Amino acid sequence: MDAKRIRIQNGITYGMVIAFWVVIQIMDKTGNLSSLLKGLLVPLCMYAILAVSLNLTVGILGELSLGHAGFMCLGAFSGAFFTNCMEAAMPSAGLRFFLALILGAVVAGIFGLLIGIPVLRLKGDYLAIVTLAFGEIIKNLINVMYVGRDAAGFHFSNKDAMSLGMDDTGVVIVKGAQGITGTPRAATFTIGILLLLLTLFIVLNLINSRTGRAIMSIRDNRIAAESIGINITKYKLMAFSISAALAGMAGVLYAHSLSTLQATSNNFGYNKSILILVFVVLGGLGNMRGSIIAAVVLTALPEMLRGLNDYRMLIYAIVLIIMTIFNSSPKAIEMRSVLMDKLRHKKAAGKEAA
Repeated sequence: MDAKRIRIQNGITYGMVIAFWVVIQIMDKTGNLSSLLKGLLVPLCMYAILAVSLNLTVGILGELSLGHAGFMCLGAFSGAFFTNCMEAAMPSAGLRFFLALILGAVVAGIFGLLIGIPVLRLKGDYLAIVTLAFGEIIKNLINVMYVGRDAAGFHFSNKDAMSLGMDDTGVVIVKGAQGITGTPRAATFTIGILLLLLTLFIVLNLINSRTGRAIMSIRDNRIAAESIGINITKYKLMAFSISAALAGMAGVLYAHSLSTLQATSNNFGYNKSILILVFVVLGGLGNMRGSIIAAVVLTALPEMLRGLNDYRMLIYAIVLIIMTIFNSSPKAIEMRSVLMDKLRHKKAAGKEAA
């Protein structure tokens, strides 16, 4: 029965994402999709992927990480760098984008593994501070990095483009604070939805597996989990690196939705990590469906209310409070539980009567 209920709940989550895609397609075909909403579609998918992936670390593993924007930044720049470097060898922008997604996820996952080895020995606020510092370090390193390529190969510098020492055939790919320009805008809403479904498939199957149960046992009681032979380090690193890899994939999606990619505070600063954490907390820790809904609502709402300049942030604040109460209040949780039990009993009674 439990396995059947899990399949139903997962099916509802997948169906919700697919239904959203269908509604947007119908709106687009009938001419009811505004240009503002069109511009938000890829960011909505990106934020939903980031929220689900961070929920794996915060909600399932139980560790507070504030470095998610750093992993997103790594994926974005490694993917954009690959796409620009391989332009001559691979004329197909779609193929380069697909390979860039894999590369961005791998790079972010490797950094997640390397960072996780020392960092996951910390707990609580200490872990949050160190991961926050990691995100800022990554952003600042990219801002001072210049990378070019000529007939002799790649050249690196942390001063300026003139210090690269390239010949006349040289091209500067990473331009320090100016970032990477000329990346083809290959990211689309449909690709974003497919990547979100892939993220959900990976995370939900991990949670409902033996590995996921081991990870949650570490969250609930580390000492008890260790006493029955669960390898704490192994499972914590696995969850952290998978979360980082998915954030890197979201970063590649983001990089291919822009003409110019820059490592600014608005794009990859600590505020971005905190925003993603807000999606996770308001959607409910461990609740992947809630993370998606929170990411979509809280990303779209400020933009949709731009016409109400005097009341926009007031409405946004009220929605935040309502979502917090609905997802975190003990009374609200109890009421939802009672309602679900009534629905199950009514459904069971209907089956018996039939």
